[in-house]
Amino acid sequence: MVEPDVEVGPGDKYIIDHLINIDTPVILVINKIDVVSHETVDMSIQMFKQLYNFKDVLPISALKNMNIDLLKHTIVSYIPEGPQYFPSDYITDRPEKFLVSEIIREKILNYLEDEVPHGVYVEVDSMKTREDKDILDIEAFIYCEKESHKAIIIGKNGQMLRRIGSSARIELENLFGQKIYLDLWVKVRKGWRDNVSILRNFGYVIDKN
Repeated sequence: MVEPDVEVGPGDKYIIDHLINIDTPVILVINKIDVVSHETVDMSIQMFKQLYNFKDVLPISALKNMNIDLLKHTIVSYIPEGPQYFPSDYITDRPEKFLVSEIIREKILNYLEDEVPHGVYVEVDSMKTREDKDILDIEAFIYCEKESHKAIIIGKNGQMLRRIGSSARIELENLFGQKIYLDLWVKVRKGWRDNVSILRNFGYVIDKN
């Protein structure tokens, strides 16, 4: 993927040099075509086509959603069909608690953007269906690295935490197909990104050496 108003740089040439001897189809994607002229896009395409014989060249705009469906279709058309490793009704091989924690974390990042760095993780403490009602009770802890981050996540009078919880609850109800009572707590855990056991829960491979 390249931008149409940028010259071919050493990084591009390095990648292209390593593509010459592979059999995998390579697609050139020109992004941000909404901010330049058609002539600039054409010049960029011709410049890159002189360096490599791409299977397809697709101008797109991710921001404006231009040709995105075409890009997806093109990528899928080159992917060989493989064996079915899981039943057709499986949507993931990760446990439910992991999905819940990722949905909550996604809402945190969506609402706070650059205010809180990615030093946030969510741990689901419990998930229980009530005996007398079709309601799934979920209790989860949001961990951050600083007290200042905790204050931002909670917000004035708890407003931000309620927004995060409400948005996550709606998505979780669609996922589980039942009413959700979501109880969120925010705690500070300094240096959690250096904690091996926490990183393993995220699925990262830890080098024991």
